[in-house]
Amino acid sequence: MRQRLLEATLQCLVEHGWSGTSTTLVSQRAGVSRGAQLHHFPTKADLVVAAVEHIATVRREELAQAAAALPRDQRRTREVLELLGEHFTADVFAAALELWVAARTDPQLLAAVEPLERVTGRETHRLTVEMLDVDESRPGARELVQATLDLIRGLGLASTISDDQARRARVLDRWAEVLDHELPRREHHRQERGTR
Repeated sequence: MRQRLLEATLQCLVEHGWSGTSTTLVSQRAGVSRGAQLHHFPTKADLVVAAVEHIATVRREELAQAAAALPRDQRRTREVLELLGEHFTADVFAAALELWVAARTDPQLLAAVEPLERVTGRETHRLTVEMLDVDESRPGARELVQATLDLIRGLGLASTISDDQARRARVLDRWAEVLDHELPRREHHRQERGTR
């Protein structure tokens, strides 16, 4: 029942936004009584804090699963960027975005969101380094990975207003070329590329 309430909270945030999400709506969406919802989450703040933790976990798990399924071929960089692009346009990103905006002016929500976003940010960075075989000991590598994440997060944010997939594809095509030329890779990656 707790899981159903958390999933319902995520879907309500995506469909109705922060201001349109209420505990009553979440209870109805989850198909549980108001009393059952109150038993698990006595206040909206309790529900939202749990939902923030749930969303952060789901975002990390979804990205890790998708990363594990990536094929290793010469278009890997572009495929990684596409995967990150999908991650930053998924429902779970839209729900997180609603929370970020609300947390800007809500100290209690900010206190819940901020530490989880730090963990999610570190994990996303780590997975990106792993997926791209980045040698972070080399100067500039960390900044290129962070620029990649900032770029794709920005494209995800833009997609909430308009759906311009063709422009996004062109941007990611060009950024993949930049990364393939500039990003320091671990030795085994360079050897693999040299044998193709």
